[in-house]
Amino acid sequence: MQTVRLGKTEIVTNKNAFGALPIQRISADDAVYLLKRAFYNGIKFYDTARWYTDSEYKIGRAFYGMRDKIIIATKTGAKNVETFWEDLETSLENLKTDYIDIYQFHNIPFCPRPGDESGLYDAMLKAKEQGKIRHIGITNHRLSVANEAIDSGLYETLQFPFSYLATEKDIELVNKCKEKDMGFIAMKALSGGLITNSAAAYAYLSQYDNVLPIWGVQRVNELDEFISYIENPPVMNEEIAAVIEKDREELLGDFCRGCGYCMPCPVGIEINNCARMSLLLRRSPYKDRLGKSGQEEMMKIENCLHCNQCKSKCPYGLDTPALLQKNLEDYKNILAGKVQI
Repeated sequence: MQTVRLGKTEIVTNKNAFGALPIQRISADDAVYLLKRAFYNGIKFYDTARWYTDSEYKIGRAFYGMRDKIIIATKTGAKNVETFWEDLETSLENLKTDYIDIYQFHNIPFCPRPGDESGLYDAMLKAKEQGKIRHIGITNHRLSVANEAIDSGLYETLQFPFSYLATEKDIELVNKCKEKDMGFIAMKALSGGLITNSAAAYAYLSQYDNVLPIWGVQRVNELDEFISYIENPPVMNEEIAAVIEKDREELLGDFCRGCGYCMPCPVGIEINNCARMSLLLRRSPYKDRLGKSGQEEMMKIENCLHCNQCKSKCPYGLDTPALLQKNLEDYKNILAGKVQI
């Protein structure tokens, strides 16, 4: 069994963390079953957020009375101190606990510091003094904010996208965290569903002994794949290396990661899926996406106002309107039979 030590937090867990964003999409009973199945098969680390609707509530329901047996990380998207305390108290109530192991600023556009105008870091310190949180973390999609957080020495963990589609700059973040004894939590280890070989994803990340991947799961078969890796972790070999090389050739570049920070769209375009539809159609089951509801979603792109709100909010600096148009043209060609998939 492979384990990860999350830097100076001294938290040690196996290299499988449960990403609880997807359990918003299933019933409370199904979510509780999935969470308990994960726990009783060896998964101890659960990552959620206030923004994930009822995800915290489902975790609290699943693990009531078992608090000392699991590790909980959650997040606040608060932009001011008042909302910070509201979020924290709501999270504690939902999770049915009196403390959170790692409390994280959720994709915040700057790096909170003691004494700054926001007051957010000072609120974190106060919450820690009160025993309501144990460790202070930050999540982000922006390299500049992530690097500032590492260099500041103020944070115990960084959560950042990391997979075998990583760039050299992403790898530098991982190495910097190790040098600073800062825990690195890898979100989007399957790149928002574009990576379909979980064994290859696991084998790649296993090369970094300071990285804890959180796997977003909502189905039993998905969970069981990762459970199987606890005792039989995939290792890098020629076959897996070939899969990774092929995917990197196909996917590296200007592609939408599906993070959703460009949303909402003023005309209702589901940007986080529509801007990467070409890849989704070629890498995952696609029949539903070509059906009536899928066509209705894609055709909304024709109503784009070109207001560039999505472009200005993209943490990867993508030209989102251009990506949407490119994906719509490809989609129409597939529907017309001009392009085979």
